[in-house]
Amino acid sequence: MEGRVPEDLAVVVDAGGAVLVWSAGARRLLGYEPAEVVGRPARSLLAADLPASARRHLAAGHRWSTEVALRHRDGDRVVVRLQGTPLADTGPKPLWLVTGAAQTTVAGRDQPGAAALWDLTLAQLPMPVAIYDREARFVAANDVMSRIMGRPAAEMRGLTLWEIEPSFPFDVYDRLQRQVLRTGRTVFHEQHGQAPGETREHSWSMYFSALKDETGTVQGLSAIVFDTTEQYWARRHLAVLNDASMRIGTTLDVIRTAEELAEVAVGGFADFVTVDLLESVALGDEPEPLPPGRAVTVRRTAQRSVLPGCPEAVADPGDPIRYPAGTPPLRALLAGRGTRHTPGEPGMREWITSSQARADSVARHMIHSVLMVPLRARGVTLGLAHFLRHRTPESFTEDDQRLAEEIVARAAVSVDNARRYTRERRTALALQRSLLPGRPPGLVATEVAYRYLPTGSGEDVGGDWFDVIPLSGARVALVVGDVVGHGIRASATMGRLRTAVRTLADVDLAPDELLTQLDDLVIRLDREEGPDVPGRAEATSGEVGATCLYAVYDPVTRRCTMARAGHPAPALVPPDGAARLLDLPAGPPLGLGGLPFESAEVELAEGSVLALYTDGLVRTAGQDMEAGVGLLCRALADPAAPLEETCDHVLRTVLTDRPGDDIVLLLARTSALDTAQVRTWQLPRHPAAVAGARKMACEQLETWGLTDASFATELIVSELVTNAVRYGDSPISLRLIRDTSLICEVSDGSSTAPHLRRARVYDEGGRGLLLVAQIAERWGSRQTPTGKTIWAEQPLPA
Repeated sequence: MEGRVPEDLAVVVDAGGAVLVWSAGARRLLGYEPAEVVGRPARSLLAADLPASARRHLAAGHRWSTEVALRHRDGDRVVVRLQGTPLADTGPKPLWLVTGAAQTTVAGRDQPGAAALWDLTLAQLPMPVAIYDREARFVAANDVMSRIMGRPAAEMRGLTLWEIEPSFPFDVYDRLQRQVLRTGRTVFHEQHGQAPGETREHSWSMYFSALKDETGTVQGLSAIVFDTTEQYWARRHLAVLNDASMRIGTTLDVIRTAEELAEVAVGGFADFVTVDLLESVALGDEPEPLPPGRAVTVRRTAQRSVLPGCPEAVADPGDPIRYPAGTPPLRALLAGRGTRHTPGEPGMREWITSSQARADSVARHMIHSVLMVPLRARGVTLGLAHFLRHRTPESFTEDDQRLAEEIVARAAVSVDNARRYTRERRTALALQRSLLPGRPPGLVATEVAYRYLPTGSGEDVGGDWFDVIPLSGARVALVVGDVVGHGIRASATMGRLRTAVRTLADVDLAPDELLTQLDDLVIRLDREEGPDVPGRAEATSGEVGATCLYAVYDPVTRRCTMARAGHPAPALVPPDGAARLLDLPAGPPLGLGGLPFESAEVELAEGSVLALYTDGLVRTAGQDMEAGVGLLCRALADPAAPLEETCDHVLRTVLTDRPGDDIVLLLARTSALDTAQVRTWQLPRHPAAVAGARKMACEQLETWGLTDASFATELIVSELVTNAVRYGDSPISLRLIRDTSLICEVSDGSSTAPHLRRARVYDEGGRGLLLVAQIAERWGSRQTPTGKTIWAEQPLPA
């Protein structure tokens, strides 16, 4: 051996692996005092397992040389090239001298002096070179090849590669060498892995070339190896970037985007990755400013490991994590730049040891390199990504940091897009739901159940709506509508139309007249939403389109009057028959203008079920509307079933695929007022009829046991009948209805609507309706086919 360098480390280990001697150089290198080490197992100093070649030589009692990863006293990882030499004359169980000395040996200098310079050139080449004979047996190698093989050239001489290292990939190298000896042609091969004498993985480019004499006969072969690790990692980095561009941001979901970032990084260059987002960002809200000098709480959003189950994690996804002031994570967040760390450096040690679980995880998994990169998009910090290494021997480099910053920057934009989408969608849904009715009111006329399903495909919210409106005379209005389009605009338009329908319903317009008024409103909305350009309104008429079905059911007559504007026809389930679609005039969609709407009247048996719905229920991607309607009618086969159960059964039966549009289903089971709850009298148009009307009303109240309401009812009947006699026309009728309230109705043949006015001191009239308005809980008027009806409601006496 020549050119030995002074030893930096010298340790004596017994056959059982215990340390017997600990030199001053070992203390300086690893930080342990002799008293802390002597007597302990030497394997406790290892930061990674010994290479397989060193273990085999130990077992055989042969000298060995290889790179070994050791653990410093402060937890850092130290890589040292060690040589192990068995000590002679130490009894049946030899002692081992382990040194940290490097040596430079010129292997295979068998040539005469004339070739000495050539030999020195080969021996000192910076890339590994080896020579093999015609049987692929080792002849000579330079020092670099001996180092990466972990053996001196003298030990390898005369052996094949498979005999030197009987493991993968040396079986492949041996086969390639024999191919070169057989064919005489050079073979190129690339391999990424760990050489026997090293602790780090490298990428190698190898040339196996035949050595020929003057006659061209193959006499042996040479193996030249180039370390292409940097190029390998550059290609890996490009592959990771390409992978990130395709896999990150595939959905508009904040959590899924964070998970995609972790998956890409673990598959590319890190062993464990966590993504922590600011709590406001994780919820889809605007990121809050980071207060300097104060702790920040983040939420663990995603984590990924090369080990199953993420055993390195000290928190679960969704858990809050606190970054105290002055800690490396918070400094990285505030600075907005990526930083690289080792667990033993100042600051990191305090951060790690502040949590016992974190300290245990770092020690157990031997985490040796940490990279922190903030997620920033559009000038705003959203969170922090942690990249850790424990299985990969190399620490993070500047190139790794640049790669991490690049993929985190791409992920941050996707996270911000997802956050903005979540906020916009939540706002739209809140707006849409605020415009829909809550629990349907308790009605004697009908029992109501409904289902409202927003689009589940990730698109914007739509404009479907429904309503249940109590009307005068114990009647009820059922409304279902659908605004064309999606998003905030459709929801806002839906809200305006629903408000308009409620207002028009309070006026007690007939269904066809109500749709005509609603059609005019949609046309005005269309014009208002377009730019102020001449001819714009005419060119875009119908852009704000909608459909609607409006039905009014009267429990006294059991008749239901309906009209529709381009909306699907309702389904009717009689109490003793099969479900069928009602044949109603279709009517044009709202917003076309100039086309009439027609009403149809249907008498409903008590206990009938009326089904109103939007086309999203019966028209899906997998079936046409006719098939959907058929499924709907079959699902409505049992009219006596509870309506809530029927709603669920309809959805399970009809929705064979994910719906592509919002869905509204409104079911109403009709009731009828008993004849004992309604009393009607025909009155002559004569002033004497007023007294008779008061008397008949009081007698009926006594029959109903409502004598406490007699005084107020007498006043209401007197004023309403007097107005009908004085200002109305024949025929005149009085009707009392006992429902959830006491309803008094006076009808006459005049269509002139009444109105309140304030009477002066000396006026003889003008106080009737004012008096009715003060006594009654509600009052109003509605047009009828033969005139008008004025009504007033009172609460039933307790």
